[in-house]
Amino acid sequence: MIDLMASAALSADTNPTEQEQQDALQAHFQPHISADEIEQVYHLKRAQPLLQVFTALFHGGFEGVLVRLLVLRELANETTSSAFSRADINTRLAYLLPESLETVLNRLRSNGLLAWDAQQSVYRVTPMARNVLSAIDGLLALSAPEDDDAEMGFLLSQVAGAQAVGGVTTEQLQHLLGRLVDLTEEFRDAIASGSEFRLRESQAKWHQACDWVEKGSVILRAITTDENADSATHRAAQAIGRAQSQLLNMQGMFSRALNQIERQRVHLGQSGLSTTDIKRWLLAHEDLASLAEDAIDQPVKPLFITPAEMIDVAETELMTERPNTLANGLPAGQDAPTTINDSPAMQKELDDWLERLSDFAQLNNFPAVAEGSPREVKVHEALLPASFALASYRASMLPLLGDEAEASMQGTTAELARLPVRFAPQDEMVQLPDLEIAAMSLAALTLELDKKESGKSDE
Repeated sequence: MIDLMASAALSADTNPTEQEQQDALQAHFQPHISADEIEQVYHLKRAQPLLQVFTALFHGGFEGVLVRLLVLRELANETTSSAFSRADINTRLAYLLPESLETVLNRLRSNGLLAWDAQQSVYRVTPMARNVLSAIDGLLALSAPEDDDAEMGFLLSQVAGAQAVGGVTTEQLQHLLGRLVDLTEEFRDAIASGSEFRLRESQAKWHQACDWVEKGSVILRAITTDENADSATHRAAQAIGRAQSQLLNMQGMFSRALNQIERQRVHLGQSGLSTTDIKRWLLAHEDLASLAEDAIDQPVKPLFITPAEMIDVAETELMTERPNTLANGLPAGQDAPTTINDSPAMQKELDDWLERLSDFAQLNNFPAVAEGSPREVKVHEALLPASFALASYRASMLPLLGDEAEASMQGTTAELARLPVRFAPQDEMVQLPDLEIAAMSLAALTLELDKKESGKSDE
């Protein structure tokens, strides 16, 4: 007890007075500006008891901070009793040295985190200590080291909790708004970098942020529809809504940037590999220098000779006759090697098929079935005779007849689509006396006389 009284007296002697604290604070500001004139200083000074609690917990090295939090959490997690005798504390924290435990208890008690009941000789965890531990535990639960986006979840949880009890503040909304702006700038920088790896990493982080945005939209709607909220809170909530909209609109920017990279991707021959695959493979190796092992020959080893051999070599080089004329100018040109295209001549087959259908459209080959009826021909009569491959190719072109989208294009297939011929398939099959094609779907090619006549009149 004498030691505790001495410690308290020493603490009282070392604590600065209010005027000394004010002078020390004023030393950080410009001489013509008073610290009390700043609004934030006023709010922070009002919270001095709470801030001193955090100072008591987190002042000093990490080891001391860890031990203080350990002791306080061990005592606060005990729910069977709210009072602890010194013997109970010694038993519960027997893994700590008595000297260290005594120092931590004195620090927690002197800063209002533990209350000492002199009548019953027990310690009690103060309500302020439980509030501080609850805030720290919430931050630790949502901020995993491997999850860089979890801090947004913590900020959103603070806003949601404050909204649930009707005490959301503008500062809490400003913190959430600031984090949304930071994420938006980070994603814009990733898109501007043009790096595929950074883009894909940021896109994955964007999807995680969108999950929090979806949850936050419900809270923001509750805030904006709250009649008791002040105008500053409404403005902050609306600013958060605009920031969320900007964040959600970045999906198109990610897609365009990745598509641009995909179009510019360089493939290595016909191996199917691209420069991205090579970079990903290189990044998977921690030691790139090890890839050069057994891949580079040993350097040339010099052979040392005596001066006599050196003189003989030098004399030989000096006496050797060399031509004085040097080859000047560019080398003679060479013709490029001739290559043979082994691909099938599909263009010729398409031209022949277009000529065949055009001939039918000009009424030269196929008469009408009856007087006054439209001119038509069975598809198998138009496709054959031909091999199976050629007939299949011709049949694949028939759906293009009358296709308006294809007719607006340029090329042979567009001319095919503009012919006044229509393809009418049926579900039945017709047997054919052909060596390669046993049966074919029953269909007909019909000539549109009205369209053909209108085309002539336009000419």
